[in-house]
Amino acid sequence: MNLDKTATPPGHPEPDRDRCDERPEARPDHRPEGRDEGRPDEHGEDAPQGPGSALRAAIRRRFARTNSWWTFLVLMVLVTAFSIMRPEEFPTTFNLRNVATDAAVLLIVGVGMTFVIIMAGIDLSVGSVLVFSGVAAAKTMTAVAGADAGWGAILLGVLAGLAAGAAWGAFNGFLIAKARVPALIVTLGSLGMALGLAQVMTEGQDVRGVPTRFTDTIGNGRFLGIPWLVVIALVVTALGALTLATTRFGRRTYAVGSNAEAARRAGIGVDRHMIKVYALSGTLAGLAGVLSLARFTTTTIGGHANDSLGAIAAVVLGGTSLFGGVGTVVGTLIGVFIPAILQNGFVILGVQPFWQSVAVGAVLIAAVYADQLRRRGRQRR
Repeated sequence: MNLDKTATPPGHPEPDRDRCDERPEARPDHRPEGRDEGRPDEHGEDAPQGPGSALRAAIRRRFARTNSWWTFLVLMVLVTAFSIMRPEEFPTTFNLRNVATDAAVLLIVGVGMTFVIIMAGIDLSVGSVLVFSGVAAAKTMTAVAGADAGWGAILLGVLAGLAAGAAWGAFNGFLIAKARVPALIVTLGSLGMALGLAQVMTEGQDVRGVPTRFTDTIGNGRFLGIPWLVVIALVVTALGALTLATTRFGRRTYAVGSNAEAARRAGIGVDRHMIKVYALSGTLAGLAGVLSLARFTTTTIGGHANDSLGAIAAVVLGGTSLFGGVGTVVGTLIGVFIPAILQNGFVILGVQPFWQSVAVGAVLIAAVYADQLRRRGRQRR
């Protein structure tokens, strides 16, 4: 009698043959580890059911894995200390409005930098891209209509600034993703190229004659008592936070930063995504250049030498890991205000502003050290 050894004995359930291949990459529902809200989290606990609860849980986990709470505590200590020492000057509406306005441009740059660093990249060129974009916007506005330009010419200038920033970002991303040139080298080269071309376009002189309607409204105007610069920066921050926490683009950014090879095997176009992230960083640097132009009514070519390092410091202070895969835009929002509060407080106290660099540097080193300790603890578990 010919017996089929693969047959199932009577009364026994049919085996699930689809699970014979236990390789993760063979499963159609495979995702990068820790990036699917429907899977157990890193502590082995089941994710809450429902899209709303899953989103809140994901945001809480990502925020808790950063240094954001610690950075927020430092920020509150600084605000409290300066308020106690100068109660008539520091905690006033006028002064806090100035602090927020000073931080607005750097915050927009920091949002783009957050995506780059979460992806385990770096962008040293954003300060120069900011300058180049401001020059492109100013040249366009003045060439079309001059100081009396209407909103049509202003819009063309804004679009020129955004396009210039996006082009530099895409250029960086292409060389990093396709040519395999290290991000540090590419963006360091772009830093010099963008600034040099901006100086060539202006012959080393700041562009003036920016439309007064643009500077009066966006640069110095207010919406419900809040400066337009601050309003725009907060809108960009909110959109960046939502994109990072709730969209496929954000999940892919975390996945690529955590493990680029695993993301590639999971079907993510890593190279294409890297180009998009760097283009986003360049676009936001371009927007920052346009807003800086509106605030100062000129291109301020020599005033943004430290913006790249300032943005990186703000992102790291906000808890984003330089090793990639961890970070939040909300943390960057907190990190941006630490140097802004320090600078403002030192001016009010009459302390030499050079001490600001010392204080920010010390806090930055402490933040990176805390991140390393946290990573070592996770590896031991």
